[in-house]
Amino acid sequence: MTVIPVATSNGVIHFYHPGRRSAYTMKLVYETIFCKTGSATDIIDITPAVQAKIAQSGITDGSVLLFVAGSTAAVTTIEYESGAVADLRDAIERLAPAGQSYRHDQRWGDGNGYAHVRAALMGPSLTVPLREGRMLLGTWQQIVVLDFDNRPRTREIQVQISGV
Repeated sequence: MTVIPVATSNGVIHFYHPGRRSAYTMKLVYETIFCKTGSATDIIDITPAVQAKIAQSGITDGSVLLFVAGSTAAVTTIEYESGAVADLRDAIERLAPAGQSYRHDQRWGDGNGYAHVRAALMGPSLTVPLREGRMLLGTWQQIVVLDFDNRPRTREIQVQISGV
């Protein structure tokens, strides 16, 4: 089946589908979530903030893409409870220990080489499907931002909501 984009304006894409009698509209909404973080692998639940952005968008079916800018932060999902969060923190420390020597530190002298490696392993983005205005997360699954840097930051999480 062929779906043909008809026009775009203000983040709205109109599509014509030969099997439907009329065009339908797909919206793209861009938002930002600001998150103040500490240091030493700070893990923050942003699920309620993401769901609020989805509700404000008016989009009920589609997907939400989250992206944290910066080379020392990441986005993922976890059951956000103290045991699982501590286990994740410990696993990350085993994978890229803070006390180890990193070439990045030797070159730049900022002491956060481990943070760059951790962020690269975890990844800066996440996509979650939407149905009937809700993210299709598991019962105990929350979206978290991880800040690995060695100083407090204000992180910007870009939110792109697309759908109908």
